[in-house]
Amino acid sequence: MRTSQQLFSLAGKTALVTGGSRGLGLQMAEALGEQGARIVLSARKQSELDEALAHLAARGIDASAIAVDLSIDAQVQPLVDRAMERLGHIDILVNNAGASWGAPAEDYPLEAWDKVMNLNIRSIFMLTQAVGKASMIPRRYGRIINISSIAGLAGNPPNTMNTIAYNTSKGAVVNFTRTLAGEWGRYGITVNSIAPGFFPSKMTKGVLAAIGEETLTKEAPLGRIGDDEDLKGVTVLFASDAGKHITGQTLAVDGGVSAV
Repeated sequence: MRTSQQLFSLAGKTALVTGGSRGLGLQMAEALGEQGARIVLSARKQSELDEALAHLAARGIDASAIAVDLSIDAQVQPLVDRAMERLGHIDILVNNAGASWGAPAEDYPLEAWDKVMNLNIRSIFMLTQAVGKASMIPRRYGRIINISSIAGLAGNPPNTMNTIAYNTSKGAVVNFTRTLAGEWGRYGITVNSIAPGFFPSKMTKGVLAAIGEETLTKEAPLGRIGDDEDLKGVTVLFASDAGKHITGQTLAVDGGVSAV
């Protein structure tokens, strides 16, 4: 019987982390690398990927990067092919790349709706399908971690945010996670979702400025927003054998906001 330290170890494992150049994606990549996984990061901007690689290298983490725009269908398969060339196989897929757009529902631009939905759910489906066929299904092993949001678990309070496409897309990620877990369990693949609350990031900068961190912390039972460590534990749990009997689940990491 393995010890808990052995169960949480990712030594010898490989991971592809999308949206991994900064913020939550970089935090999760760091967590996986600290447990011994070899990492490939993807994001749109090479300059931000270079900064992320320097950050990880300073911590002794084996990582490389591929610049792609996953909102473009034609760039999905080449990312998988290049990641497979570098890693040999993909044990862990973290679907973190995402976008948001704020506008009232009655005036929401169709092009904005398509942009958000294409990146936040269509690209996740395409990338997960490609990784599954290339590596996880043939090897009968995989850990898929989809990043949803507490915005996908409920609507927004009145007079706060106008993010109908974002909330809809993240709700879709939750049910995508459940459904795929049911289908791919027979291949030894677990599929789970993390639903972060408010964390400081480029995407949430405008919301934090408009609503105010003090207001957000008052709504959280723990009295704070997320920090640079708060996704590490759940990421390693879902990625490692410590979570091998957990699938189809969405875990909110939000200081208790969604529980009250």
